[in-house]
Amino acid sequence: MPEYSQTSKKRLATCHPDIQRVFDVVIQSFDCTIICGHRGQVSQDKAYKTGKSKVRWPNSKHNREPSEAVDVAPYPINWDDRERFILMAGYILGVATKMDIPLRWGGDWNRNFILSDEDFHDLAHFELITTTGST
Repeated sequence: MPEYSQTSKKRLATCHPDIQRVFDVVIQSFDCTIICGHRGQVSQDKAYKTGKSKVRWPNSKHNREPSEAVDVAPYPINWDDRERFILMAGYILGVATKMDIPLRWGGDWNRNFILSDEDFHDLAHFELITTTGST
């Protein structure tokens, strides 16, 4: 059975309890690594400047405490393997749905199951669905 590294555990611990619950179940069957939970201002400014986020500090769900967003990659990480990220997302969204925890994925922001209509793909990004804020 896969398990998180100590680094992934520390990153996941910065996230909202509902996100932690989902990913505690996910890791039991799908090997993945937690890239980022909470982001401080310096990290958010860098993510924005490098185009990895579309929102400035403090408007990202990553900037909340606890974080309402998490970035995750299938392990071992291959950033060029888009299909594996999509497979992972389907698995994660299925787990979250079964647990009644509403998540949005950065590959399908509008949640219409059509990936080609999105301007910005962030295949590692998952966030709680709330009424305010984003990536």
